[in-house]
Amino acid sequence: MLTLDFLDKKTKKELQKALKTEEHAVTRERILIMLLRNEGKTYDEISGLIGCCKRQVWYWCNNGNPKDIESLRDKRKKGNHRKVTEEYIERLTELIIKEPEEFDYEFGRWTVARLATHMEKETGILLGNTQLRNILKKKKFVYILAKYSLEHKQDEQARDEFKKKFEEYKKLLKKSQSQSRYGFGMKVALV
Repeated sequence: MLTLDFLDKKTKKELQKALKTEEHAVTRERILIMLLRNEGKTYDEISGLIGCCKRQVWYWCNNGNPKDIESLRDKRKKGNHRKVTEEYIERLTELIIKEPEEFDYEFGRWTVARLATHMEKETGILLGNTQLRNILKKKKFVYILAKYSLEHKQDEQARDEFKKKFEEYKKLLKKSQSQSRYGFGMKVALV
């Protein structure tokens, strides 16, 4: 357990200097915990001054090494780097303007998943759909669901016959509804 003035003068000066120069607020908070504990403040007093929980104060007083400021830094930040480069974004914006057929794809529209797959083939960088969607949103691209018509794949004669039959069924249905209002009670089922 730490006691009053457990830091030597050199360590105390280094912590005070790091408190002024450290860019991450979380690390500054941990340095401040060490300095306040050195002044003899209790866990409750420190948590009240800083506005954090007592457990956090206890943890850093017991696990942080005041002589090694690196031990007070957040380790998660080390591996957190951006995969996406400016070249990637530039290529993505060029790609999205072009039609998929230009790249020998059978589909007619880009989806986020298809863009991610194609960009992985080109750049070797695999992004999730959400990441890619966020990049496109920052670049002011809007995704609108396309409406496809399959009329060109249908038999026109069979389609016209179906439309005529459907109109006849609708007429019969209207006729049966008007007759049922007047008590005739005829029912027609659409097949």
